[in-house]
Amino acid sequence: MQQPLLNVQGLKIHFPVHGGLLKRQIGAVRAVDDVSFSIAPGETLGLVGESGCGKSTLGKAIVRLYRPNAGKIIFQGHDITYASQSQIRPLRRNMQMIFQDPSESLNARHSVRAILEEPFVIHNIGTREERKRWVNELLDRVGLPSTSADKYSFEFSGGQRQRIGIARSIALKPKLIICDEPVSALDVSVQSQVLNLMLELQQEMGLAYLFIAHDLAVVKHISDRVAVMYLGKIVELADADAIYQNPRHAYTKALLSAVPVADPDARKERILLEGDVPSPINPPAGSAFGHRMNHPLYAQTIDQDLPLTEISPGHFVAADPCCLTPDDYATVAALSKRQALQENT
Repeated sequence: MQQPLLNVQGLKIHFPVHGGLLKRQIGAVRAVDDVSFSIAPGETLGLVGESGCGKSTLGKAIVRLYRPNAGKIIFQGHDITYASQSQIRPLRRNMQMIFQDPSESLNARHSVRAILEEPFVIHNIGTREERKRWVNELLDRVGLPSTSADKYSFEFSGGQRQRIGIARSIALKPKLIICDEPVSALDVSVQSQVLNLMLELQQEMGLAYLFIAHDLAVVKHISDRVAVMYLGKIVELADADAIYQNPRHAYTKALLSAVPVADPDARKERILLEGDVPSPINPPAGSAFGHRMNHPLYAQTIDQDLPLTEISPGHFVAADPCCLTPDDYATVAALSKRQALQENT
């Protein structure tokens, strides 16, 4: 069996909340709360959920822009969870990131050439002439003329700036790219162009993507598998086809019901979510989505573990009675109990 390129195990990222006259810690924002998944070489895992569910925090933690509180991040067989900057720097060549807003992630004081040369300079790769040639090749690869190298990022449109961001991310020929909502700030017509570019680069370079988004239509276009995240936890994980054709979790069904249909005459039942998203500072003691819906079975989930369980081959869903049909919950409850017994023997 092929070793995963990235393996995340039980990752937790909590941000302290301070208050009072002495500014003592009075709580914590549980941005990411016990998340596990893996990404194979050349695979795209889509990560979806509402704003504030912890998607971007998770992506930034993987590239170690945030330091986890617990869990493991294993990249190319190396545990980088608590690695120092000197230890992780050699691995950064194989792990890059595309940010959501290129106008913020590109230094407006630097020319495009300086921006694209920076990865080579940091890692001490190539001569000045080689770097100049590589910059021209990168611009050509993302569909920009070589004359762009002497301009500044604010002289370009949003789509062109994101192409520059993509060029920077592939400069060192990485194995994994974390894509933090890379097309959400772009016009719809430009989104498709950027997505197609990313697919072409993936095929040519064998890239793996963690593609973070809130638009399930975009995620469907690019992903091999999809993970659905709610309030810091993954509640469903499966192949993209299984997620879109046979969703099991109530939250996944609600998200899919909001995806617009191209046919104006088609009728689609919309699942309207009631209540508000619970606060990550003070999350419910039981099912977070069940609490939001005021589900009658919520009391049964208080202080209970609701683990991701493989309900069918490759299809994982949280063992939550508030969010599954009675038949599905009976299946996952039995599987979860069997798994717990096996782990204890």
